[in-house]
Amino acid sequence: MVSALARLAPPSVISLRAIFGFCAVFVLCLTGIAGGAKAAGRDRVAAFLQVTGFDVAIESIALSASAAPEMLGLAEEDFGLQWQTLSEDVFDVELMQSRALDILEATLDEALLAHAAEFYASDLGQRLVAVENSSHMGDDIAKDTDGAALLDALKANDDPRIDLFKRMNHAIDPKDIGGQAMTEIQVRFLLAASYAGVISLRTDEEGLRAALNENAEEIAHEMEQSSLRNAAYTYQDFSVEEIAAYTEALEHPDMMTVYELMNAVHFEVMSNRFEALALRMGELQPAQEL
Repeated sequence: MVSALARLAPPSVISLRAIFGFCAVFVLCLTGIAGGAKAAGRDRVAAFLQVTGFDVAIESIALSASAAPEMLGLAEEDFGLQWQTLSEDVFDVELMQSRALDILEATLDEALLAHAAEFYASDLGQRLVAVENSSHMGDDIAKDTDGAALLDALKANDDPRIDLFKRMNHAIDPKDIGGQAMTEIQVRFLLAASYAGVISLRTDEEGLRAALNENAEEIAHEMEQSSLRNAAYTYQDFSVEEIAAYTEALEHPDMMTVYELMNAVHFEVMSNRFEALALRMGELQPAQEL
């Protein structure tokens, strides 16, 4: 399942404002989408995660853990030999996927599940899932570099894929939840790290939000460009016709509703785990003033 949300920020923006909860509006959003429809059973939802590749997107959240110390102005080495064990424990794949299943079991109705699963179970859908899964778990720096070269080539040839990629990105996040959630997760992560004694904040929550929002336009632009580079890399072996078919599938109202749920679930799981990581990092003792 394509997701510009699997890694919230491009590699070139890793810093205090770089990679990242789930606020009450998401809970209301999920409740509203569920809206009395017949919920899908857990086994059906588990199969849905696999056929769409969303299980791999959830698993890939763990790869973001390496950026957490840098967000705090620290390095993994500052947390000693226990860092690897700690991050693996917090970002336990089974736990994260179970949490995603719990939410989707309560919110994803059978009709929406069937609509999305039908497309992703098709020959084209399974080929797309295969490359998306590989992209989720790949090397971000190499992917970004190669994607930039591919995107430049598409621009030079005035290739229609670029407009299709833009339509795809809009279809999977039409309300720009990604940008809002990135700020929310950063705030929760930094506040949790402060409470745990890992860092010392020189501002309150309001000031922190203001500081993070100072570069909102720059980050939004870089995220958009990163999404295009990622798409150019991920879908390089697909024809214009195949990408157009995928774009149209993503723009279907039912599919857009499914992605609204996927985005909310992805951010809830990520936010929960980064908040837990911040609290556990307090056990390892480094201190930093921000």
